[in-house]
Amino acid sequence: MNAERKVILQVRDLSVHFKIKDTKSLLFSKHQTLKAVNNVSFDLYEGETLGVVGESGCGKSTLARAITGLVNSSGGNILWLGKDLTRQNAKEWKNVRSDIQMIFQDPLASLNPRMTIGSIIAEPLKIYQPHLTNDEVKEKVRAMMMKVGLLPNLINRYPHEFSGGQCQRIGIARALIVEPKLIICDEPVSALDVSIQAQVVNLLKSLQREMGLSLIFIAHDLAVVKHISDRVLVMYLGNAVELGDYEQVYHDTKHPYTKALMSAVPIPDPKLERNKKIQLLEGDLPSPINPPSGCVFRTRCPLADQHCIADKPILKGYNNHFVACFKAN
Repeated sequence: MNAERKVILQVRDLSVHFKIKDTKSLLFSKHQTLKAVNNVSFDLYEGETLGVVGESGCGKSTLARAITGLVNSSGGNILWLGKDLTRQNAKEWKNVRSDIQMIFQDPLASLNPRMTIGSIIAEPLKIYQPHLTNDEVKEKVRAMMMKVGLLPNLINRYPHEFSGGQCQRIGIARALIVEPKLIICDEPVSALDVSIQAQVVNLLKSLQREMGLSLIFIAHDLAVVKHISDRVLVMYLGNAVELGDYEQVYHDTKHPYTKALMSAVPIPDPKLERNKKIQLLEGDLPSPINPPSGCVFRTRCPLADQHCIADKPILKGYNNHFVACFKAN
């Protein structure tokens, strides 16, 4: 199936490291390196949804911000339609940004409280399509509001007058107004009520089919990711540990960390839910400033041995199912 699709985004050995002050050093004169993303690689196909999962602090949002140019990469390449975004200057990036848009986690915080929602949705048009007249802009904004389920007569209202779900619809409209090819959704439903989450996810799926979008959907709720994703990338401590079709990752899980995540996903059947065993991981998530040698998961893995301490596994596999683990069968 993937062989027939066009690859629009190629991420190769992407790393994002931050220099931070060492609070233990005298006068904070020394710096440490926080390794937020480490040598992550994947492809994104035209029209598909790639889910990115992992616990808080694993580098999901930093990965998204690196792809959109909001943070600088420390190494590797990001190829968008064959062009390396890591080598783009500010002017070249401006030409790309209309193709790659982002939906943020906190819907209200991502909207300017001093602007009407009409102005918020229209802002990308003013930047990327300045030739449009005011009437043309207003017409496009009203049409997009209808598309995301907002009444056009609300165009002059302010963000504080809307619910969280409505604010997220405004954010979606703002992202889609310039007709991008890729939408990066950074935990777009985690701040919403469960009943509203399904509405937003279904809206994204509907808009994806209608507009031919590709999505990178970041979340820590595996049930939500399963509902929307074609493929799933699992991250741990800034590293990609498993990648495959959602059926493979959910029903033929290979990595011990992914297995622990899957064991915590609720089961609709009450009897099965009562009898299931959740795999509890021992210890705490290591610091990205001083990650473990070898396999980054070894300090919490029940299968770890000397091989895992000495060497770092890389993503390997077959049938488009990849896992970074020496113990994966």
